[in-house]
Amino acid sequence: MAALTIARLTVAEVLRRRIALILLVLTVVSVGLTTWGTERLVSLGRASGDASELEIWFVTSQILILVAFMFSFVLAMTAAFLAAPAIAADIESGVAHAMLARPIRRADLVVGRWLGLVIVVVVYAVGSGMLEIAAIGFVTGYRPPEPWLAVGFLSAQAVVLLTFALLLSTRLSAIAAGAICVVLFGLGWMAGVFAGIGRFFDAAALVTAAEASRWLLPTDGLWRGTIYGLEPPAVVLVALGRAGPISGVNPFFASAPPPGEFLAWSAVWVALVLGLAVLSLSRRDL
Repeated sequence: MAALTIARLTVAEVLRRRIALILLVLTVVSVGLTTWGTERLVSLGRASGDASELEIWFVTSQILILVAFMFSFVLAMTAAFLAAPAIAADIESGVAHAMLARPIRRADLVVGRWLGLVIVVVVYAVGSGMLEIAAIGFVTGYRPPEPWLAVGFLSAQAVVLLTFALLLSTRLSAIAAGAICVVLFGLGWMAGVFAGIGRFFDAAALVTAAEASRWLLPTDGLWRGTIYGLEPPAVVLVALGRAGPISGVNPFFASAPPPGEFLAWSAVWVALVLGLAVLSLSRRDL
């Protein structure tokens, strides 16, 4: 019950600081600009008559994936810098001392903060993601095969990073925790790129190291699910038929969603890291 109260207060705090309003304005501007640019490209392609509808769909799907890639970094930074001060700022300001002096467990504080921030991040990810997909679909006619799947993986990616930032916030300052999370997020994506290159060149050691990093921080594996949800099946079949193994080198191509065991591990990973955050705070001398 205390955790739910803290979650509600966390959501109210984010809204009171106008973070949600700023993100909303920036998202509307970004969606407007990307939609306008995509509509211009597609209209010119259709007017010239040089591009088939399949080629137009391919271009549109790749633009949408690139927009999702940009948005994934925005979402990652949002999640990291919302969660990084969640505990650290409370400790530095003395708020945590006042809250924990009451009959509130430290676990309630961590879980409540986590739950409130997850609500904020997931609502933002789903709302802005579906807005972008709907806007591009309206002006181009292209509909990705699994839009909800793509948005769901984007949200899961943000939750993973948010949970890790919350763990760091129990021991580090807000700036340090946020910076570490953003850097690791970028390194995780690069590890996915190296894994694809390693498979193509049959570099087993490189693939093993890259795959291990993906399991240590599941963000890149979840990003592959976002790509899969946005790419039309025809594009996948053509890419596999023409490019063959080299298609796996492309960081913006996924022929299949993440396997079930990876999704199960991602859920376990979040639970374990959240548990470590509770344990870390419980053993910290305030």
